[in-house]
Amino acid sequence: MWGIIPAAGMGSRIQPLAFSKELLPVGSRLDRGIERPCAVSEYLVERMIHGGATKICFVISPGKSDIMEYYGAGYGDAWATYVVQPEANGLCDAIFRAAPLIALEEDVLVGLPDTVWFPERALAELPPSELSFLLFPVEHPELFDAVVLEENGTVREIQVKEKNAASYWIWGAFKMSGQIFEELRHLWLLRKGEDEYFGTLVNAYLAGGGKAIGVKAGHSYVDVGTLHGYRSAIGLLTQAAELDDPAGARVGLGWPSGRSAQGLHDANRE
Repeated sequence: MWGIIPAAGMGSRIQPLAFSKELLPVGSRLDRGIERPCAVSEYLVERMIHGGATKICFVISPGKSDIMEYYGAGYGDAWATYVVQPEANGLCDAIFRAAPLIALEEDVLVGLPDTVWFPERALAELPPSELSFLLFPVEHPELFDAVVLEENGTVREIQVKEKNAASYWIWGAFKMSGQIFEELRHLWLLRKGEDEYFGTLVNAYLAGGGKAIGVKAGHSYVDVGTLHGYRSAIGLLTQAAELDDPAGARVGLGWPSGRSAQGLHDANRE
């Protein structure tokens, strides 16, 4: 299974940085028993591996060679590869840059590398061979892509940063088969690449008879793209560590606690 990580954005909300925003240190991890800083994107890589990904594709801009230097040929048991998005033209353009790598029979995970969320193994709750969204409850859905569900859990509509959103559940990651990935890419091309946001493309897909489901398996979600989000992420990880080990052990990438951060909820985004 592939995990696609769109990492070509400039991170203007949290600049200036001397490195790619995906490498912003947030929390820590253990490396051969030594505690080291953890790049924010590592949390997503870990969660994708927990979800079954064995290959990670980073979609980077031409100036982000530091991501290649950081991850090299892989992370843990997963191989890493890199494709280039020449210009920042939105999420759809970014993820479809990986199309030459994706076989029709393979499943694909997609997540955002400047987020921290729990539980760590929630991606494993998404079913195979379908378009499915991992959902999180937030206080301000108008700042995200709110997912409106039917009673049976199918997606009725995705409201992209819509004021007075009809749902407090947002997507934090999603999964699909390679076949659906190609169908969406073909639809995006038919629409002349006008969809910057994945949510608007999915709405067109649903209107044409496609199907998607939402899985309410997420508990807490933080966007680390702002200073406020950065502070919130540190707080979330601290609470998770305290739940896991009251003596003060830290939760870090590659060393899962075996326990989720149930009840934690900090989803503010500016």
